[in-house]
Amino acid sequence: MSERLRAGQLNVAVVAGGRSAEREVSLSSGAGVRDGLLESGHHVLWVEIDERGLWRHEGAVLSVTPGEGLLDADVVFPALHGPFGEDGVVQGMLEALDVAYVGSGVAASAICLDKITFKQLMRVAGDVPQVDHVGLERARFRDGRDAVLGELTTLGMPVFVKPAHFGSSLGIVKVSSSDQLEGALEGAFAHDQRVIVEALAPGVEVECSVLGLRETEHSPAAPAVLASQPGEIMCAGEWYDYDAKYTLGGMELRVPARISRRASERVRELAMRTFAYAGCAGLARVDFFVDGDSVLVNELNTMPGFTPTSVYAKLMAASGIPYPELVDRLCRLGLERWLAQTARGVGARAGGAT
Repeated sequence: MSERLRAGQLNVAVVAGGRSAEREVSLSSGAGVRDGLLESGHHVLWVEIDERGLWRHEGAVLSVTPGEGLLDADVVFPALHGPFGEDGVVQGMLEALDVAYVGSGVAASAICLDKITFKQLMRVAGDVPQVDHVGLERARFRDGRDAVLGELTTLGMPVFVKPAHFGSSLGIVKVSSSDQLEGALEGAFAHDQRVIVEALAPGVEVECSVLGLRETEHSPAAPAVLASQPGEIMCAGEWYDYDAKYTLGGMELRVPARISRRASERVRELAMRTFAYAGCAGLARVDFFVDGDSVLVNELNTMPGFTPTSVYAKLMAASGIPYPELVDRLCRLGLERWLAQTARGVGARAGGAT
């Protein structure tokens, strides 16, 4: 084990930026993670991915070699959102480099970023109640426009039209009348080959943060997963759009959420269940709609924001885990997961934190 690990200090490469439309959010998240890690006593290596996808450290383009890690980091914190960062692409690269990293692996990252695939997986699981929705492929809409529009009438009005692979509420349109639906679909398909249309769910929007490593057949002694106190999203505007998420004053997070004790327990139970079903690791934020004691799962985010207005860390702080401790624990969970892989003969680069 390295001297840094014996002393409790880690070399952490914080990766931020990226090619997606969520680049600016990622840079803000990365800055928040960096500051928290410095406060908790770690050494931070800042890596920024530019709009073309080039990785840079201290102004120079990085050159990496499979199996040789990244900048002698003990662990990487990929504070990346959206495609080319949160969808398994970067996670696959980090696996090839054989370096520990924070968060879910390739498969879980890819599944959860695709809103349609995630909902299909939860449907197969059978015991995860969801918001009513219809998933669409561009080719299907192009070849059977009238049939698709007819199918969508079963969702009622209003509905939300979303590109399947975007986060941060980017590209989402609320449609209040059927004559607006076709144009909203055209707009969404301009961003993505896959689009999801969701019915308006009754009740309040509630979010729950998850932290830990799920128990698996590979590691039955993995640390327990914990779910935070549920928090209620109270928007200044009509709904929880991009501005509400990232503008100070755009929303208020109320913790604990104003829901029944039974609903709160159900939220936490479903948060941990969806986390396990999707194969997640480290962290996630699960979004719900709660109406009385009825709880519906909407989405799971494998790398929630760490900006000043982001919910994940606030919920964990309200549950007794302050920010510097949170980012420290996330790094150590990532390192623990990598060490477990090494023990099974997967990885073990020379000179790593073993």
